[in-house]
Amino acid sequence: MKKFRDLSLDDKVFHIAVFTILTIFFIIVLYPCIFVISASFSSGRAVQAGKVVLWPVDFSLEGYKTVFHTKNVWIGFRNSLFYTIVGTLINIVMTITAAYCLSRKDLPGRNGIMLLFTFTMFFNGGLIPSYILVQKLGILNTPFALLLPGAIGVYNLIVARTFLVNTIPSELLEASMIDGCSDIKYFIYVILPLSKSILAVLVLFYGVAHWNAYFNAMIYLHDKNLFPLTLFLREILMSTQIDPGTVQDPEMQARLQDMVAVIKYALIMVSVVPVLVIYPFVQKYFVKGVMIGSVKG
Repeated sequence: MKKFRDLSLDDKVFHIAVFTILTIFFIIVLYPCIFVISASFSSGRAVQAGKVVLWPVDFSLEGYKTVFHTKNVWIGFRNSLFYTIVGTLINIVMTITAAYCLSRKDLPGRNGIMLLFTFTMFFNGGLIPSYILVQKLGILNTPFALLLPGAIGVYNLIVARTFLVNTIPSELLEASMIDGCSDIKYFIYVILPLSKSILAVLVLFYGVAHWNAYFNAMIYLHDKNLFPLTLFLREILMSTQIDPGTVQDPEMQARLQDMVAVIKYALIMVSVVPVLVIYPFVQKYFVKGVMIGSVKG
């Protein structure tokens, strides 16, 4: 407050205006999140009647019971955890290794290689050629169909490469070589420990992408035992979208409509909670890693 009092009138007006605008945007973003949480813990009748505004009304766990009493949800959780953990590990290994190689000034043709990577950001074969490629590789309807394609995100590669170029001094390599350190040891014992912030950012980016993977799973997978959670949640949601006119019992019609409203919000919470749990652990590295790699080159 003392610093604020020392500001000029124009600066005070500017700070107040910025604070007000940011507060409004914060409320706009925060309220839907609060509403979804409250609606998921409310009764179906309250949600259907529009009584839920800020806090849960007629507290109920029916939505969560419906979701978690479905066997496919647990299968989806298992598969999504597998795809997220293994897929993120593959992404990190491939991305940070490629970024390190491209950050070395003594790599022949590194600019041309970087150009090829960048080219794929703007041009690709499309859905049908990608499907045919996955099919010809023999990984269609296997977990590898979600793990191998896109093993390197070019944008993340550029960020990681820029981080290494701007952060890791070349003198470290020279000193390591004088001490008899090989390239592999230099990468493992020097580069990786100094790259914790960018690794945390990559884990967050890739992990969230794998957890929310939906389209590729729908295209490449046919065995339900391999479906990620997102596809099972979609099936549960679609199975609740039944025409009430086909149900003769009036009470069943009302209950069906009530459950549809609650299940939708419960499904949202089930799918986002794991990401919300992980984010605080990498948040302290997030801003630093992104800012250091923000100048692409």
